[in-house]
Amino acid sequence: MSDKTMTGADALLKVFEEEGVEVIFGFPGGAVIPIYDKLYDYMADGRIRHVLPRHEQGAAHMADGYARSTGKVGVCMATSGPGAMNLVTGLANAHMDSVPMVAITGQVKTTAIGKDSFQEADTWGVTIPITKHNYLVKDPADLPDVVREAFYVARSGRPGPVLIDIPSDVSAGECELPERKIEQLPGYNPPVEVDYGAVQMAAEWISEAEKPILYIGGGVIASGASELVRQLAEKANIYVVYSLMGKGGFPDTHPLSLGMPGMHGTAYASYAINKPGLIIAIGARFADRITGDLSKFAPGAKVIHIDIDLAEFGKVRHAEIAICGDARQVLEVLVPLVKPRPRGAWEDELDKFRAAYPLSYETPEEGIAPQYVVEQLYELTGGDAIIATEVGQNQMWAAQYYKVDEPRRFLSSGGLGTMGYGFPAAIGAQVGNPDKMVWDIAGDGSIQMCIQELATCIQEKLPIKVAILNNCYLGMVRQWQDIFYEKRYSAVAICGVPDYPTLLDAYGGVGYMVSEPEDVAPTIKQAMEVEDRPCFIDFKVAQEANVFPMIPAGKSLDDLMLTQPT
Repeated sequence: MSDKTMTGADALLKVFEEEGVEVIFGFPGGAVIPIYDKLYDYMADGRIRHVLPRHEQGAAHMADGYARSTGKVGVCMATSGPGAMNLVTGLANAHMDSVPMVAITGQVKTTAIGKDSFQEADTWGVTIPITKHNYLVKDPADLPDVVREAFYVARSGRPGPVLIDIPSDVSAGECELPERKIEQLPGYNPPVEVDYGAVQMAAEWISEAEKPILYIGGGVIASGASELVRQLAEKANIYVVYSLMGKGGFPDTHPLSLGMPGMHGTAYASYAINKPGLIIAIGARFADRITGDLSKFAPGAKVIHIDIDLAEFGKVRHAEIAICGDARQVLEVLVPLVKPRPRGAWEDELDKFRAAYPLSYETPEEGIAPQYVVEQLYELTGGDAIIATEVGQNQMWAAQYYKVDEPRRFLSSGGLGTMGYGFPAAIGAQVGNPDKMVWDIAGDGSIQMCIQELATCIQEKLPIKVAILNNCYLGMVRQWQDIFYEKRYSAVAICGVPDYPTLLDAYGGVGYMVSEPEDVAPTIKQAMEVEDRPCFIDFKVAQEANVFPMIPAGKSLDDLMLTQPT
């Protein structure tokens, strides 16, 4: 090997340094041993941190949580075959929620591809539908620029996960590190110029609107446009609603915030997005959980849609004004053009509706109200924690009752609805934000899907807190069986296993069990004092508590359920 040549693994890691990679979440195996051998030196001198999950799915979710909470590209790595396949759920999750990630997978030697070799799988073919882009590298000379391209694609335009499948003879083979020339890729050109005419028309519509509503999504957070959204809302006196991915893009405590509409959103947010004259949608995709029955969704509204992805225009709802571009760049032009707009009858109407139909819950005769746990968690953290959620009832209660005022503080699986996401995502967030307190709001079903990552927490001395809303059921499925299937609770009871304090003790963490409301706050305070290891609190909540408000799937605001049907 000459002075100018290096192995593919060396080139990979040198490009990682170029791209500012600080941490890799990875699990070694035969096909990535050449990479891990070179990584040894990077780990030894502190150039790159490596976090070892206990399952490859955890690696993908950790990289996802790291990316969402920091705004950087998350990196995960796995070996060929089963290792790569175990990343699939995490990649699909990141793809649905537009999270920038680069995944490295090992592959059998190029000479063994297509021969049903040991631990061979068509990783490239499997991941085509669930990545923004993917590569199978067959020549070591191609590897450096492929990795550079991958980071560029992952973070530019609409972010997303990119996968690079690297055969072991490519990572062990020889190549040179060419000069970096990645300013623009042919055939991939995100819009950079804002359509001034369309923005000017949008400004006129907003300034003159009688019944406007701002609807923001994850694109606002991805583009760093939160402050501009606040300026627009305040200047034009417009109430704001957000998708689950948009939570944190506008302060929950702001007087103009109505929260999340849709299936389990606030009644007043659902009313606001269904009854306006003008919807200004920014970085949002009109997901089915927001719109419900499209034939009845906001029938009297015109739409201004701002999004970086051309494919979103008209996909669900026609927009009278469609502006393709980065939300921050568009708003930088739009906000100065909008004229101050006074409050009117529409705003008074929304205030009255909000006062008439606030979020509320009953105190149960047995068990703790799960909503009370989330309220106490918010009060005791001062809203200053990074919150990850699992998926199910716990996720919706977190979205309803934990107020978030800053972007990148609420991490949740939106599009794919991945049970098991929250705990490893919290690990990624804690690694990326060591000075922040990180909580995972979990259900007793979802937390068990990736619970082996407790070992990762112990090894890395991560002080993650997990609040388990333990209702002894797969709660959201049970809720649907309760309401729509005559309480025929089929395969949803999971009570009694495991004993979380004992489990945490076995791993070397701290575990609590709380069964009385008066013990909720003191135990949260105790958990907040643990600074060197994970802490779980098993809250024994009411077993048949349901999430309300609720608009059943495929229904409309007309079918809004505020309380349990009789």
